[in-house]
Amino acid sequence: MLTVKAPAKINWSLFVLDKREDGYHNIVSLLQCIGLYDVIEFELSDGLTLESNLDLPFEQNLVYRAAVLLRDYAGIKKGARITLKKEIPSGAGLGGGSSDGAYTLMALNKLWELGLDNGELKLLGNKLGSDVPFFFNGPLALAEGRGERLTSLAVAMSHVLLLVKADCSVSTSWAYGELGRAVRGDIALTKTDNKINNIQFIYGAVAAGDLSSIARNARNDFEDAVIRQYPVIGTVKEQLIKSGAVMALMSGSGSAVFGLFEDENVALNAAGDFPSYFCKVVKTLIS
Repeated sequence: MLTVKAPAKINWSLFVLDKREDGYHNIVSLLQCIGLYDVIEFELSDGLTLESNLDLPFEQNLVYRAAVLLRDYAGIKKGARITLKKEIPSGAGLGGGSSDGAYTLMALNKLWELGLDNGELKLLGNKLGSDVPFFFNGPLALAEGRGERLTSLAVAMSHVLLLVKADCSVSTSWAYGELGRAVRGDIALTKTDNKINNIQFIYGAVAAGDLSSIARNARNDFEDAVIRQYPVIGTVKEQLIKSGAVMALMSGSGSAVFGLFEDENVALNAAGDFPSYFCKVVKTLIS
């Protein structure tokens, strides 16, 4: 049996550029893995089965889809009995499904003794979703294009976060559509020529532990549009600041928000301010 822990991620910043001819959007984002994991077990079997505590048809689960994709790509008939224990909430912008897909490709490559390199696996992962390739380049990376152009970045300092997910889930496709409508209205995106410079500056602040600089410069272009539809996300952000966070930002297309704290004990105490929501203190992962 082979067991892997698939980590969640946050976006220290997420800037949306323009819409591509293939229907996707070009983005610039700084992503980092965090210490919140789904646990996936793999055992050789004649067939391909998936058991999970996630209420989702197995054919739609990225773990199963990744296994089928890899098996077809390799042209083999091997199978696996897969068990997925979800800890990362869905519809949260924390990349749980994408991480599961990436780590399934890595695990089955080993279990089935395929000998594929990470470059091949990452190309397969890109077929599953835009965030999947990142998990081959973690724990910290700059993502460009639709998310598939990745630059791994060194990081030696960990940061304390409090994750909070209110009782709502956000569809990524809906969020992109809403963002497009908002831009035509009264919500503006960050100026294009500022985005790359901002990301590089934020990376420097994350690497150096300069929390005040992170707080001043981090931004998520989805926030205004998503909070307009789900005001509770804005309320969570405000409460995190009141509870001692240096900053609070929505991750990905939402709905999870992370607060950045100087002290772990303060973060643990702040968790008590969100008794009815998913809430967890975690640390960012380092190289």
